Amino acid sequence: MVIAFELQAGMAVRIDKEIYKVLEVESKAGAAKMSGVVKTKLLNAHSGTMWEPHFRPQEKLENLELERRTMEFLYSENDSCTFMRPDTFEQIEVPITVIGPAARFLKPGEEIPVEFFASEPISAVVPDIEEARIATTAPPSRSQQDSAWKNAILENGFVIRVPLFIGPGEIVRVDVRTGRYVERARAEHKRSA
Repeated sequence: MVIAFELQAGMAVRIDKEIYKVLEVESKAGAAKMSGVVKTKLLNAHSGTMWEPHFRPQEKLENLELERRTMEFLYSENDSCTFMRPDTFEQIEVPITVIGPAARFLKPGEEIPVEFFASEPISAVVPDIEEARIATTAPPSRSQQDSAWKNAILENGFVIRVPLFIGPGEIVRVDVRTGRYVERARAEHKRSA
């Protein structure tokens, strides 16, 4: 058991027989006779839905111990991604709802930590920023206006907004949580891709 005040991002808890991954925690102290509140942002491990409950600081929650294994991403198909344990070659399917929007940015051969509870995958620890190549977009143009953006389609089919100076074939960095352009990839990253 863990009290709500001790919750931290990355933990897993069980509430009403459902397993949740803690994404964010914000504690607010109370004033005078008012007790504080712990605001959380939780992700349901099975459905992928977000929930933002508030708890009393001393409220007890069931803390779950997770097993973390480094897995190699092989491919995605339908509603799941297939991973392999490099040491045993055992393959498992992880629902896309467990991985979230970052599933579109996974590359074959990429190794990422997958977290398990009772031998069931409940989350994948994917980097917040991924690099992707622009498949199609309007030709680059130099504009006096810094705030001008255009649509671009990445090689994985994902559509993002990029600045006007970005052209087809360029590699950009994307925040996978929001699907937003971050910056153009640096030259040393381009050569290795």
